[in-house]
Amino acid sequence: MEAVAKLKNYPTSPRKMRLLADLVRGMEVEKALAVLEHNAKHPAVPLRKLVVSAINNWKQSNEGGDESTLVVKTIFVDGARMLKRMRPAPQGRGYRVRKRSNHVTVVVDSK
Repeated sequence: MEAVAKLKNYPTSPRKMRLLADLVRGMEVEKALAVLEHNAKHPAVPLRKLVVSAINNWKQSNEGGDESTLVVKTIFVDGARMLKRMRPAPQGRGYRVRKRSNHVTVVVDSK
């Protein structure tokens, strides 16, 4: 029985979040949590919380199950809303700044 956890509209670019998602995809849950805890990138904190949430969701649906066999089965990052802002540029122009955000979905399952 698998469990899902989702993080929506997190304000960092999907590309930065995908670097961490690729790092923990397919790992055992305890090892993934250790990797995320010691990673210096700023999206590592909410991604770690998301994996913990997926573990807790799995515990609630599987009473008495062994959580040491859990593995990050699927993790993917999608683009979310984009805030469009203007930055002052020379000669009265304005450059467009796209402030990106993302959606992350984590699925954990036993081996």
